[in-house]
Amino acid sequence: MLNVVLFGAPGSGKGTQSERLINEFGLHHISTGEVLRDHIRRGTELGKIADSYISKGQLIPDDLMIRILDDVLDKEAAGKEGVVFDGFPRTIPQAEALKELLLKRGTDLHAVVGLEVPEDELVERMLNRGKQTGRADDNIETIKNRLQVYHNQTHPLREYYTTEGKYLGINGSGNVEEIYNNIAENLAKATGRERKGK
Repeated sequence: MLNVVLFGAPGSGKGTQSERLINEFGLHHISTGEVLRDHIRRGTELGKIADSYISKGQLIPDDLMIRILDDVLDKEAAGKEGVVFDGFPRTIPQAEALKELLLKRGTDLHAVVGLEVPEDELVERMLNRGKQTGRADDNIETIKNRLQVYHNQTHPLREYYTTEGKYLGINGSGNVEEIYNNIAENLAKATGRERKGK
């Protein structure tokens, strides 16, 4: 199995790059953002709770996020070659919970790919995305709040995973193809996995 976390600030390109990793390495994609947006769209009880946080640019409470992830791993990831986690973990308690969730399934987290993008570029990307997709949380006020939350609560994970020897820092600016090749080469080197067709 190959279990990878795609890590980075909102707008750093996690969704774009995760699709490529899925295709090349045969991984199952778990985007906690997509799971939550699906619950919000369907108006589930969980969706209503999630929306009360997301609409303000805040993070979902850890215990709620972990319950969702445990359920998704059981229903969707069983029997796959591995998982790419997009948007999770976002806090150190979530990182520790993920370690436990994988351990109880007899596996581990193999690498954390960190997409590093300057903040002014992140803001510009998200504003453009909001215009194209109509995502309600891509407005300047919510974007600034999300980035502040990221710096306060999520960025400490970089040091956490660096200490564990799992963090792979990748320049997330520039050509999408070049960024992906950089990710895939580093991932192959760090995990001993051959790239398909290489």
